[in-house]
Amino acid sequence: MFLNNIPSFPLILSPMEAVTNHTFRMICKKWGCDIVITEFIASDALIRNIEQSTRKMLFKEEERPLGIQIFGSDEKTLVSAALVAQERNPDFIDINWGCPVKKVAQKGAGSGILNDIPKMISLTSAVVKHTKLPITVKTRLGYSENNKPIVEIAKQLQDVGISALSIHGRTKQQCYKGNADWTLIGQVKNDPYIKIPIFGNGDISSPQMALEYKNRYNVDGILIGRAAIGNPFIFKQTKQLLNNEEISPITMEQRVETCKEHLDGLISFCGEKRGILEMRKNYGGYFRNIPDFKSYRIRLVTLNDYDQIINTLNEVLERF
Repeated sequence: MFLNNIPSFPLILSPMEAVTNHTFRMICKKWGCDIVITEFIASDALIRNIEQSTRKMLFKEEERPLGIQIFGSDEKTLVSAALVAQERNPDFIDINWGCPVKKVAQKGAGSGILNDIPKMISLTSAVVKHTKLPITVKTRLGYSENNKPIVEIAKQLQDVGISALSIHGRTKQQCYKGNADWTLIGQVKNDPYIKIPIFGNGDISSPQMALEYKNRYNVDGILIGRAAIGNPFIFKQTKQLLNNEEISPITMEQRVETCKEHLDGLISFCGEKRGILEMRKNYGGYFRNIPDFKSYRIRLVTLNDYDQIINTLNEVLERF
């Protein structure tokens, strides 16, 4: 494995814009996540020292191993951004060749570069050559249903020196629609030419699914993304299943206390007003499948006063 002191089959928090901030990464680490990665950072903003981007690189030692993820489409800018990230001393730098969002992809960054594989390889090679840290890549199967050259891409990325590859089982054009196809991820992993770790990503929604896909596709680790939003407990429960242990149910006290911790962390990091707003996307996950919870969820996603939110969470604990 390219990192020390991690399990042979690591569980990785998939980087997500406006989700995998410092606070959420710390919580996921607490609940068993092995590797975390920052939100993706635009290379041009990073070299221009834009505060919003540089703040994304902030992390604590407890988060290690941690990678800083960057994206861009210009060699000089991407290399310069990698060097800026390297100064923060993360454990590795991850290049995002997978984001399908239009404003990113239409500039030839993220998964937009899957229309120009030679450039993708060239840019990746330049970052590897100019940095000292391990360089990893996160990408997709290809640009479209009729253009999924991920097996060949993986070989070329390995040849230019990346240390690990994470593959999302969709194409650029799919965005997040349809089902992730892990078949090609398995082909990459099981190709005898491939020596670097191959991590699978896409649609892992439960510990049972993580175990099934580990066994079926023989990947070296799994990324968990949307299923972890408001549900950091999935990492602990997945580890229990991987270790042939009984999965521990999450108590209401654990849900409420972790929810409070998340809210307090967001407020500490980005201020009370924004922290309260950012937290709203998480309540549904923390209290998913709780009967008769709708009225409390509506209150939590509409309240703007911190004390009222805490009182509501305390009421939830008493009620359920």
